[in-house]
Amino acid sequence: MGFVHHGNYAQYLEIARLEWLSNLGISYKSMEDQGVMLPVYNLQTTFKKSARFDDVLRIETTLKNIPTVRIHFDYKIYNQDEELLTIASTELIFINMKSNRPMRCPEYILEKL
Repeated sequence: MGFVHHGNYAQYLEIARLEWLSNLGISYKSMEDQGVMLPVYNLQTTFKKSARFDDVLRIETTLKNIPTVRIHFDYKIYNQDEELLTIASTELIFINMKSNRPMRCPEYILEKL
């Protein structure tokens, strides 16, 4: 059909989050190595315009508030013409991988904010 399938947007947002963490100096792999995972609890998307297969996308990722047990991100996805295509948000929960239970945001992340 020439348009990006809606199911791809969750992956785009994940890449944007990983880059956001990386820009803070935190790798997701190092978080997991320290026993912390960050699964998505909630994902919301509003499609303003369709992205096409050949579009070059730019995603603005914004931390909504200081994380506690949950971390919230807002996103805006633009094409190469700076047209706003999609508005999205995600809510993720910090999980202790040993206990498989929610935990507070690690201090080393809070220090970098």
